Formats: sequence, structure tokens, C-alpha cells
Amino acid sequence: MPASPSTARAINDRLALQLLQSQGPLTATQLKAMTGLSRPTVADLLDRLQERGLIQVVGESGAQRRGPNARVYGIVADRAHLAALDVRTQGVTLVVADLLGTTLAEASLPISRDTGTEPAVEQAAALLERTVYEAGATRLHTVAVGVPGLVDPATGELRAASGLPAWHGRLAAELQRRLPARVVLENETNLAALAESRTGAAEGRETFAFLWLGYGVGAALFLDGRLRRGASGGAGEISFLPVPDTGGLPSASRCDGGFHSLAGSTAIQGLAEEFGVSVKDTSPHHTAGSALVAHALTTGAEGFLDALAQRLALGAAAVVSVLDPGCVILGGEVGLAGGPELARRVERVLADLNPLPTQVRAGCLGGTAVLRGALLTAQDRAQDDLFGPADAD
Repeated sequence: MPASPSTARAINDRLALQLLQSQGPLTATQLKAMTGLSRPTVADLLDRLQERGLIQVVGESGAQRRGPNARVYGIVADRAHLAALDVRTQGVTLVVADLLGTTLAEASLPISRDTGTEPAVEQAAALLERTVYEAGATRLHTVAVGVPGLVDPATGELRAASGLPAWHGRLAAELQRRLPARVVLENETNLAALAESRTGAAEGRETFAFLWLGYGVGAALFLDGRLRRGASGGAGEISFLPVPDTGGLPSASRCDGGFHSLAGSTAIQGLAEEFGVSVKDTSPHHTAGSALVAHALTTGAEGFLDALAQRLALGAAAVVSVLDPGCVILGGEVGLAGGPELARRVERVLADLNPLPTQVRAGCLGGTAVLRGALLTAQDRAQDDLFGPADAD
């Protein structure tokens, strides 16, 4: 059945907006060539999008051609503003941006574990309010918050989890109360995987597994171009995966004895001590593991690197055996510090553990991936509201 005229207009409008977003400002002639639409159809959609306040004339083109210059159209970047937060156990980092994702302001704030719940929530919320004001972001549309722990895919709420500060579970509600914007929660590892899929090591891949290797460990799964969260939001909760040589088994409330006990930052520090690898630690506790990996690479600590690759390959093998993703990304601070060399070692061990051909790549974004993924999520939500749903086309 052919699309109705209104549906066809919506599809054409969204296509033009996507091109203006990805390619930058364009002329009507360029849009005609890229979309395959007729000149009158392109003229009509440009008029509609200008009337909706989504695009504007940003310049002229055609200085080398005869006749009047062609108008160049671009998206109105301040049509909506966005905010993204990376919430960690040790504090919060945030960015405020325009509709195209251009950063307007950034801020961060350490929050001690000794800080009470109410003061911590107040500090984080006030930091965002202050940064939004300083950025001049008067049209705040969407705030995306990356958090450790499980986010229920049905309710969008953070599930209670032991070991996490109580203020994590209170922050989103407080932001929603105080801000004239939609607040979206997402698991930090899912956001990091999203960022790597759009602008990092997994760009262009429809199916891959992502291992978050930082202070803690986690995993995210992209299958056939879609992030898979699982029934309760726990797909990829690999820190609880039982593995040998950890001295015990994990429980429903603690991941000790799971993959976390082999590949978390504290475990990497213990492994480094076994091999006599040390570094003068001036980095925060949560990045100590990545500092050791980077030092081992520069000093040629082969034994330590091989032992770490063995550990990481165990977790990767569990994911590969069940899902056959074809590619595993080593993300987070440790994945970035290990780079292609650590990825090659893990791939070599993985090939001995599992018959399924699997490429292992080092993540490109490290710890910044969570914030980038949160900003991409906020951008997607805002553009879906303003441009029309992406799946309309």
C-alpha cells in the first residue's frame, strides 16, 4: 500500500533533516541530488521545515556560477538543548550541548562516598542547573544520565543494587522535578557501547559484544544493529559470571567470585603485584588498573600482559559461545590503555578457547564513552520528538 501524502511528507522531511545533520548545511540542489526527490518536493519540504523552526538559511553558495547565489540551509542548532551526565561512584561529569551535539559547557564534581544521600543529590543537581545557566541553554529538552547498575527497560528506573551510593537512585527523580526537560536513565556500559558503535571501534558493525573494563566490568550487546537490554535490563551483567580461580562463587547481591574478581581494577592491581609490575600511582583509584596496563606495555611486561589476556579471554569466551557476535570490543579505561596489543593477545587466547571466528578490537573512547553515549541518547530522543521518529523512514 502506498504511503499517504502526510506520511510521505514526514518521511521526506526526516530524510532531509538527517542529511543536514550528517552532511552539514546544503543547498536545495544538493538535497535534490542526495534524496532523489523532485525540485518542487524539495522546495515544499524546505518551506515546511523553516516554518517549523527546524532549519534556516545559513549562507549562500555559487560564487562561481551564473545567476543568483543558491541559499544554503542548515539545522537550527539552538532549537533544543541537551545535557548528558556520567554518574560514577566517585562523582559526576556532565556536558551541555545544542541539538547537533556541539558542546556548550562541561563540568565535573567529585562526590565522596561519605557524602549523605540528600547532599549528594543536591550537589549533582545544582551542578547541572548551574552549567545549563552558564551555557545559555534556555531550551533544555532532554537530559540523559548514565549510571552503574540495572535500568528497568519497562519503567526506565534504576533498580536497587548493593554497593552503589544511594544518591544514584535518587538523582533522576530530582532532576525531573527541578528541570523543564525529559530525563532519561541508561546503564553506563550500554551508553559506552553506543558511543563506540557510532564513533569508535565498532563503527559500521551491526553485531558485536562490548566489554567494559574500568574500575568494574560489564558488557553490552549489539545484535543486528540493536542494543539488547534483556528482560530486566541485565543483559551483559558479566561481573556476576562464575569463573575459575577466584576462590568462590558470586551471589545475588555480590559479584565477588565472578568475572569482576578477575578483571576489575582491583584484580588487575593484584595480578600486577604477582608479576612485579608497579607504577608510581598518581591516578585516581578507579583508573589504577589502566595505568598499570599502560606501564606494562611500555616496559615489556610480557608475563603480566599474557596473564591479563588469559583472564579477559575467559569472559569474552562466555559471550562468544552463546551469541557468536563476530567481534568483541575491549572498552573502558583498561581497553583503551591496552590498545591493539592487548586486543591481539586476547584474540589469540580466545581462538584457542572457542572455534567461532571472533575479532577483538581495542575501544577508541575509554572512559569518555559513557558521556558521549549519553549525549548521543539525548540527541536521538530530542531529534525523534522534533524531527519525527527515525523508524518512520
